[in-house]
Amino acid sequence: MWHTALIRFLRRRIILGLILTFSFSYCIFSYVGKIATKHYLLEEPSLSFGWTLQQHNSTNDADINCRNSVQGKVLIADDRGFTCPRHEVLLTGCCNDDSTAVIQYSCETCKPNNCCAIYEYCISCCLHPDKKDVLETVLGKATEQNNVLFASVTDHFELCLAKCRTNSQSVQHENSYKDPRAKHCYGELAPHANNIENEV
Repeated sequence: MWHTALIRFLRRRIILGLILTFSFSYCIFSYVGKIATKHYLLEEPSLSFGWTLQQHNSTNDADINCRNSVQGKVLIADDRGFTCPRHEVLLTGCCNDDSTAVIQYSCETCKPNNCCAIYEYCISCCLHPDKKDVLETVLGKATEQNNVLFASVTDHFELCLAKCRTNSQSVQHENSYKDPRAKHCYGELAPHANNIENEV
C-alpha cells in the first residue's frame, strides 16, 4: 500500500520535473534565437546581398526565366528592370524586350525624391544600377532599425519589390497617403519628409 503511494508521489515529481525542464529549455532556446536574429540584423547587409541583376541577351532564349511584379493589371516589371504592358509578358515571366512598348529602367512617374506614382515604374527605376548607393543607405537604415522585412530580402529585385510597395512611411493617420500622386518610394525618406526638405 505504501509502495503505491510512493510510486504516485514519484510520478508526480517526474512529470513536474519534465514540465519544468521543457519550459526552461524553451526559454533558453527562445532567448538564444532572439540574440542570433539581432546579431544577424546588425551585420553588414551588403555581405550576403546580391546586387547582380539577371542579364539576358535575348528573351527568345528558351532557358530564360524571369521573376516579375505579377500583380499589375496593366503593367509588369521584371527582374531585369524592364517594364511592359501585361500582354507583352512572355511565358517565361520576362517582358518581351523586342517590343517597342518595353522600356528598361524606366523612371516614368517618378519624382526626384525617389517616389513614383506607379508601382512597376518604381521597381524598374529602383533596379537601375545608379540607384545602388540610395538602396545601400536604405539597407543601412533598415539594419539600424532592426527591420526584419528588409533583412529577409536576398537580392536587388526583392529589395525593390519590398521597398516600392506602399508601407507605413507612405501613409499618415493610418488612412490617407502623404502624397497620393507618388506613394511608391524606393528611397530613404518618406514622401512628406522629402517635400519638407524641398520647401526649406
